[in-house]
Amino acid sequence: MGDEFEFAVLIIYHSQSGASAQLAASSWSGAIEHNPAVRIERAADVGVFDVIQSTGLLLVCAENSGRLSGGMKDFLDRVFYPLIDRRCSLPYTLLISAGNDGRGAVAEAQRILSGIPFTEALEPQIIRGDPDQRGLDSAQELGAGFATGLQMGIF
Repeated sequence: MGDEFEFAVLIIYHSQSGASAQLAASSWSGAIEHNPAVRIERAADVGVFDVIQSTGLLLVCAENSGRLSGGMKDFLDRVFYPLIDRRCSLPYTLLISAGNDGRGAVAEAQRILSGIPFTEALEPQIIRGDPDQRGLDSAQELGAGFATGLQMGIF
């Protein structure tokens, strides 16, 4: 990659109950096996510089009242116009922890991300309820697939 600060996969998560944090950790576990250049950060702790140093984003958050969680929405609001100004366009994928059906959170995130414009690399994953082993395994597979696709130049 050349630049010592550059990394391939940036996993950004927002979690209040801990469910999204568990899913983010599982996706990191899958990603790191296939691509050593993976970083995981809380949405509150990252900004434009972090995004432009990555080659792809895996966004993990909860659905709150049928919408995108506030912490993830805040992150996207902070980086939206600066990323447009920098003509930053990256592949991304979504992992939603949902108490309901999760589709509202997915639609809201897709609407925002398409305006930057980012490209959806993989179909969003929605894990309903508290993450069980099956949900954690799905998150790990998503991380692995996304990291591998980035490394192979598919996305």
